[in-house]
Amino acid sequence: MSVPLAEPAAKAARNGWKVSEPPPPHDVPLPQSDTIRRVVANNPGPMTGNGTNSWLVEHPGGCVMIDPGSNDPAHLDALAAAAGSQPVTHIILTHTHHDHLDGARPLGARLGVPVCGFHASAEPEFTPDIGLRDGDRIAGLRVLYTPGHASDHICLETPDGIILTGDHVMGWSTTMIPPAPYGSVRQFLHSMALLRERHARLLLPAHGPAITRVEECIDGLVAHRQAREESILALMPASPRTLDEIVDGMYHNLRPGLRRAALLNLQAHLEKLVEDAKVTRQGDLWMKTIP
Repeated sequence: MSVPLAEPAAKAARNGWKVSEPPPPHDVPLPQSDTIRRVVANNPGPMTGNGTNSWLVEHPGGCVMIDPGSNDPAHLDALAAAAGSQPVTHIILTHTHHDHLDGARPLGARLGVPVCGFHASAEPEFTPDIGLRDGDRIAGLRVLYTPGHASDHICLETPDGIILTGDHVMGWSTTMIPPAPYGSVRQFLHSMALLRERHARLLLPAHGPAITRVEECIDGLVAHRQAREESILALMPASPRTLDEIVDGMYHNLRPGLRRAALLNLQAHLEKLVEDAKVTRQGDLWMKTIP
């Protein structure tokens, strides 16, 4: 059953939802609350911002580590040290992209704990020790299945209204959505609606700072996707074009390192527009549907 999306505020569409922070130190425990700490991996870049946030969340049995990120020995040392005398009970992945996954197995073996993730892994070479499903509870956290950015993406909700959002919601940047079968714009929008209905008081993403203006950020990200869809339709040619030709027409001065992401995002949006009967695909060629 589909869930209606909230009507985004006009200012949200103008990037009023974005938040930023000075570059945080890498591999240093940063308190977020009395029970949650952040350790930022030293893997900054166009797609990772200042680096992957690895989160340590305490619960009555010890603590859980979320998204170990980089397989950098300094980062894994910092995570192990941050736990201190607390027993680590689980490692949980929000999804299996490599800036989240790579440190998981080495850290799990080092600490002797299971690596957990969505039961249907999108990474062929990774099978979680504990497969999670929507609504499951683990280490005091509720699992929320939120596909869109990745087919195996989950968010994790604390009992006191904090949601660890992985890459699904970030305040510093929009999320890259790849085409099927890896991602889906339609699933992303549906997951955003479900997340908004949780009425969280705080969002903790896997990249960038904490998000306190929760509904404004969610509405802004939804508005961005809706505006992108409208701009694609406005710029779609009346004759068939390749993805590369459409990207060249839509983006100007695109940095080479971001071209692949732009192509994937565009294809994901075009796939939704094909489902909506607004765009037609002919092999590798795309064009606006003629009424």
